[in-house]
Amino acid sequence: MALLEDSVVQPPSVYTDADPQTAVVSAYCPKLPRPENDLRVGLRSGLKQIQQCGLNIGPARIMIEKVRREDWAESWRKHFRPLEIGGALLITPSWSHRCPRPGQAVVVMDPGLSFGTGQHPTTAFCLEEIVACRQIVRRQSFLDIGTGSGILAIAAAKLGYQPVRAFDFDAAAVRVAKANARRNRVTKRIRIFRQDLVRWPLRPDAKFDVICANLTEDLLVEQSRRILNRLQPRGTLILAGILKTQFARVQRTYAAAGLKLIATRPEKEWQSGAFAAP
Repeated sequence: MALLEDSVVQPPSVYTDADPQTAVVSAYCPKLPRPENDLRVGLRSGLKQIQQCGLNIGPARIMIEKVRREDWAESWRKHFRPLEIGGALLITPSWSHRCPRPGQAVVVMDPGLSFGTGQHPTTAFCLEEIVACRQIVRRQSFLDIGTGSGILAIAAAKLGYQPVRAFDFDAAAVRVAKANARRNRVTKRIRIFRQDLVRWPLRPDAKFDVICANLTEDLLVEQSRRILNRLQPRGTLILAGILKTQFARVQRTYAAAGLKLIATRPEKEWQSGAFAAP
């Protein structure tokens, strides 16, 4: 990323495909900062220097091509459309005129800096399980670990969970989550704070009926004790952010603690799961 950014003086983005284990680093330039051939030579030279440092970057291909001008705001709108989670929940961008069904909770969520609009398979699974776990006849508490945009905590608050807590290690994510909570008018029902899961005290100050942790596999395994210490007996733990190839390790970790897998869904390269505590 740094090599491309230095070459084109524009912030690049990275897309990684876990299955063939390839990565695409791309940047959009309104105008090339120098001739195309000079750019290619500079990028090839930079890649060689990286390899000489002992890093195996594998085969690389450099592509420079013209793309037609586009209204990027309108492009966002084409890709982010309302998402229904059963009949109970509607996730909608602010520009949509979609009307909710009677009794359907609505979460307004636009794409932004933090992860979570409901479109990603892992987020969609979490939302579906939050809906499935909701029991109207009794009060249920909810904890969102690694809240990102705040979408899961906001959805839980809209569905009637209380109290609702959410945290993230990233200060920018916390700011975005709080802004989204204000937009959805649930600030009084959610406590959003910054916290590093690794540094969270092992002894809990509260336990929750439903916990959602959309994290990486290493955190879910290595910090399982911190997560489980906050789950109520007979509570539900929703785990996501896991690659298919890593799911078995996560399942073994929580099965060893006595939890039973009650729902799972593989989609694309991801697999998520919901676990019931004894």
